[in-house]
Amino acid sequence: MLLADTVLVIHLLYVLFVVGGLPLVWVGALLKWSFVGNPWFRYLHLAAIMFVVVESLLGIACPLTVLENELRAIKTESSFIQNQVHKILFYRLPEYAFTLLYITFAALVAATFKWVPVRTYSKNP
Repeated sequence: MLLADTVLVIHLLYVLFVVGGLPLVWVGALLKWSFVGNPWFRYLHLAAIMFVVVESLLGIACPLTVLENELRAIKTESSFIQNQVHKILFYRLPEYAFTLLYITFAALVAATFKWVPVRTYSKNP
C-alpha cells in the first residue's frame, strides 16, 4: 500500500509540474523571475506535456496509473492518500475530451516559447 501511495504522489507531482508550470512561466515573466527563461525547465516542461499527448493519441494508459493499479491489486481497501489524490487526478470524461485538452494545453506551452523566450547562453572567449 505504501509503495502504491508513493507512486500516486509521484503522479500528482508530475501533474502539478505540467499544469502548474505554464501559469508559473506566465507569472514569472510578468514578475521578471529569471528561472522562467531557463532552457532546462522550459524544455523539460514541454517534454512532460508532449509525453502525455503522445500517450493519449496512441491510446496508451499512463505508466504511473498502470503501476499504481498493479501495486493495489493485492489489497482492496483504499488509503487516505489514495482517496484524496484520486479526487484531484481522475475525472470521468470521454477519452477524446482528455486528448483535446492535452493537445490544447501542449499548444499553449509551445506558444509560450514565443511569448516568453528561453534564455540563450553565449560563450565569451
